[in-house]
Amino acid sequence: MIILGPNRYGKAETRVVRVTRHGDAHHIKDVNVSTSLSGDMAEVHLSGDNSAVLATDTQKNTVHAFAKKHGVGAIEDFALLLARHFVDSQPTVHHARVAIEEYSWERNGDSGHSFVRSGRETRTCVAHYDGSQAWVVSGLTGLVVLNTTNSEFWGYIKDEYTTLPETRDRILATAVDAAWRHAAPDGDAFDKSYENARQALLAAFGGTYSLSLQQTLYAMGSRVLNDCPEICEVRLSLPNRHHFLVDLSPFGLDNEDEVYFAADRPYGLIEGAVLRDDAPAAGPAWE
Repeated sequence: MIILGPNRYGKAETRVVRVTRHGDAHHIKDVNVSTSLSGDMAEVHLSGDNSAVLATDTQKNTVHAFAKKHGVGAIEDFALLLARHFVDSQPTVHHARVAIEEYSWERNGDSGHSFVRSGRETRTCVAHYDGSQAWVVSGLTGLVVLNTTNSEFWGYIKDEYTTLPETRDRILATAVDAAWRHAAPDGDAFDKSYENARQALLAAFGGTYSLSLQQTLYAMGSRVLNDCPEICEVRLSLPNRHHFLVDLSPFGLDNEDEVYFAADRPYGLIEGAVLRDDAPAAGPAWE
């Protein structure tokens, strides 16, 4: 017997740049929105009956229209607004997932209308809504950080294939991908929460004397939970951006922790979750 399994459909990567003009002072929100819907959709797969389908082009148009009608504030609020609209306005749509990436811009000098693309990380969020309950995961990707000392790595398993020497002092660098789940998303001030979580990640990375990147991951997740009571779970993905001391002895030169080779691959990848022991059930939040 063959049956239809879980399914969803939507419009991926609708790019929106929303300009808000307050006299000579302009403001930019630059986002990439992906919508995905599911519900009473069996017949479109089984017989080609499209009567339950809200076209993906309509989803794209809704994103643009809502950017005009409602503006784009915190991306979590915009994602929830869209998700609730799709579910509450269409009887065949039972669940909406809206994912948004935000790209930051900075003012170019003193001009109110000139901008330069920021080198900051990309802010992210995913919002789910099923008609009665909402889930929101905020986060960031590509937050590049580096400590030039206060990192060691030793005491690990040695077997016949081990060549890595132990070290009591090394460069520790990574590009942080982090996501955090809100316990009660309807009550959060998302912009403030984002800045607090970001600062907690940076403070923990810079302030932890690291014996392993795993230890640093736990310290970073714990700092977010300690500093942000509205967050109940943090998930981190930390690629180890290896820096190897260059052997300059063939050239008659000493190299006392000054010149390194930065290797982009292969790289260690450390991943993990840190959560409160009383965290509410995740539902579909991480999907």
